[in-house]
Amino acid sequence: MAAPAAATRNDVTEALERIKTIVGPKGWTDDADAMAPHLADWRGLYGGSARMVVKPATTEEVAGVVAVCAEAGIPIVPQGGNTSLCGGSTPDEGGEEIILSLARMNKVRAVDPDNYTMTVEAGCILESLQQTASDADRYFPLSLAAEGSAMIGGNLSTNAGGTNVLKYGNARELVLGLEVVLPDGRIWNGLRGLRKDNTGYDLKQLFLGAEGTLGIITAAVLKIFPKPTDIRSAFCAVPDVAAAVTLLGRARAESGDAVETFELMPRLVIDLVLKHMPDCEDPLAERYEFYVLLELVSTASGESGLSERLEAILEGAFEAGLVLDAAIAQNEAQRQEFWKLRENASESQKIEGASIKHDVSVPVSRIAEFYDAAWKKVAEIDPTVRLVGFGHVGDGNLHYNLQVPEGGDGKAFLARWDEFNRAVHDTVVEMGGSISAEHGIGRLKRGELAHYKDAVSLDLMRSIKATLDPAGIFNPGKVL
Repeated sequence: MAAPAAATRNDVTEALERIKTIVGPKGWTDDADAMAPHLADWRGLYGGSARMVVKPATTEEVAGVVAVCAEAGIPIVPQGGNTSLCGGSTPDEGGEEIILSLARMNKVRAVDPDNYTMTVEAGCILESLQQTASDADRYFPLSLAAEGSAMIGGNLSTNAGGTNVLKYGNARELVLGLEVVLPDGRIWNGLRGLRKDNTGYDLKQLFLGAEGTLGIITAAVLKIFPKPTDIRSAFCAVPDVAAAVTLLGRARAESGDAVETFELMPRLVIDLVLKHMPDCEDPLAERYEFYVLLELVSTASGESGLSERLEAILEGAFEAGLVLDAAIAQNEAQRQEFWKLRENASESQKIEGASIKHDVSVPVSRIAEFYDAAWKKVAEIDPTVRLVGFGHVGDGNLHYNLQVPEGGDGKAFLARWDEFNRAVHDTVVEMGGSISAEHGIGRLKRGELAHYKDAVSLDLMRSIKATLDPAGIFNPGKVL
């Protein structure tokens, strides 16, 4: 997509002053220290500059800012919690863009327990929305490691996944309606809490997963669910990835499809977390090559029988050689200890040093095949690389990350990024998978998308972008 046409200095200066008037003194900053957290991504791969950070407080203010930018040709980088892992919310180095942060738009507009919905603004923190649903005796299942700072607008713009996709689906499957500011400053109000609405195209799907390139999500109607009454968690050692996949199938069938979480972790993940997170503990006395965090959930009132079902599943799995050892959480504190090992995986990798991350998906039935085939190609490049392949086996999504060799040169390792990418991504595509399962494209995978996406799909995407944002002012340089 072509960059937006440059505006004259006078046009820009006048436009910036108009924007400041629209959002008021609390709604903007050009102070270097205040802007700094907005200018770099979480991984530290991308950093840029911007004219200023704008923080509108209402949808009307967002629309006003966008209209001014559209008139003056000023590009906009929408931003939520800035937890993007692909540089999707980071400005470029040119300094021509403004960052439009949704942080001040953090109101819960309505909770409708009978309709099982809540209507929320884009700047609401994910963790706070989980609590809002709980306070209404309901459950919002979107859950991921960054939920304490990630904002729902960003989650929806990237179609976030997380640990509960197996049972509830990706972010787009949790949305009934959206409110969106378009690149010309118009507001599309699609905030409907309907399960059935066949009045034409499902327009909200255009903006879910579009990473702010087609519109700025300002509010959403989210699905909420019956609140779990019982959760049973087990930390299991398994002999290999194939056994983990077989265990998943058995657990789903034997539990009445009550599996909510099924997370795979190799021993290296456990070692890195224990090394860098001193408050974490190994649940099992012996070391094993692979582990699974398995959780069953029930929403039934009274006795759920979930504990007995979990024990029966594990007993059968022991007999079948699918489980080598297991610890069952006896209380919520023990359950959270299990989760610390999974949720600190990415942070531990970051502390350990340079890593090349691959957020990929393949059919669940081919996960074990992919795990080994991709590693064979990686090892041919450099057998000293450490494989940190973990993730959501239940929905086919692996974070197939490569860690710099122990004691190795991080810069030299990262310089081979494209070489390692090709090995992993070629294998993904050969197996009918995707090079981006839940993190999006952003700046990081733009070239990879162009390499692997078919020509017709790319043409359709470019046509949609050109129709909605012909001037190219929304998040330029991302996705396409």
